[in-house]
Amino acid sequence: MSKTYIIALDQGTTSSRSVLFDIQGQIVDIVQQEFEQCFPKSGWVEHRPNDILNSQLKTLETLVSRNNLEAKNIAAIGITNQRETTIVWDKITGIPIYNAIVWQDKRTADICKKLKDNGLEPYIKEHTGLVIDAYFSATKIKWLLEHVAGAKAKALKGDLLFGTVDTWLLWNLTKGKVHATDYS
Repeated sequence: MSKTYIIALDQGTTSSRSVLFDIQGQIVDIVQQEFEQCFPKSGWVEHRPNDILNSQLKTLETLVSRNNLEAKNIAAIGITNQRETTIVWDKITGIPIYNAIVWQDKRTADICKKLKDNGLEPYIKEHTGLVIDAYFSATKIKWLLEHVAGAKAKALKGDLLFGTVDTWLLWNLTKGKVHATDYS
């Protein structure tokens, strides 16, 4: 059997999916597994990073097993994921320093307001193409560095990695060899 399949790892806000496509782009099989959402405070939404990883791996393992796939059958694997959900982890141990802060989370609204009140919105828009909003990762990173014990010191030593869910999955799937994202 030649490289006749493509696998999509579709990591969403409430579940992980692995989708098998034939080389013509037709869906052959889908495996889905939900994972728990955490709501520690009003307006806060979190996921446990290892729940994300483990549910994605389980769907992939089931898909491969159910379809008797081997590496030689796979032409490509792609990752699609839940937008601006933010994960920061220790680059030596691979352990997240905190839960993933989900794209829906509003805990950094006050940080965003301060940035706007200080007139930084035009500058940020010009340099990033983005508006100031709690949806995006930058204010989530600031919150983590300010509220997780030891995070700022580890960051200053270069011992932390940040990524959205695609980065977290890729880093784990490559056993820490690739720390990358698709910026689009």
